Amino acid sequence: MNFNIGDYAVPLIFAAVFIFGLAKKTDVFSEFLKGVEEGLGTVRDIFPSLMALVTCVGMFRACGGVELLTEWLKPVTELFGFPAECTPLVILRPFSGSGAVALYENILTQTGADSFAGRVASVMLGSSETTFYTIAVYFSATKVKKIRYALAAALVGDVCGWILSAAAVRIFLGA
Repeated sequence: MNFNIGDYAVPLIFAAVFIFGLAKKTDVFSEFLKGVEEGLGTVRDIFPSLMALVTCVGMFRACGGVELLTEWLKPVTELFGFPAECTPLVILRPFSGSGAVALYENILTQTGADSFAGRVASVMLGSSETTFYTIAVYFSATKVKKIRYALAAALVGDVCGWILSAAAVRIFLGA
């Protein structure tokens, strides 16, 4: 029999919490229920923003908005030496992580993992964030209404990450 601590991690954590609660004379079950109630309240608060974001991203992709923006951005991406295959990833990444991963897999399938576009897509996916999703979820959960500066800073960071991903691949991988 092969012993793997990972197989027992969750039961051990539950046991440790239960033993700690007993030692502190805390009603662990009622505290657990309070946590569940608080978590459901957070879900209730962020769900409308999350649903609106997912719906808008789906509509934007379905109506051909990604392809249209890709064509409009082509002169700019060529100026920076950014691969055209990665432009849809640039557009979708700030909105949808799962959509970005689907595009990433498509880029790797079409161009190969060791191609310039594949490497740039890999660096870009690892160094960027689903900005609008993150802002929608966290700012909604914390009831912050003024997101202007946070959004601007996050988008500047995303743009720098996109541009520098191509430069980094060229510099470090010689592509």
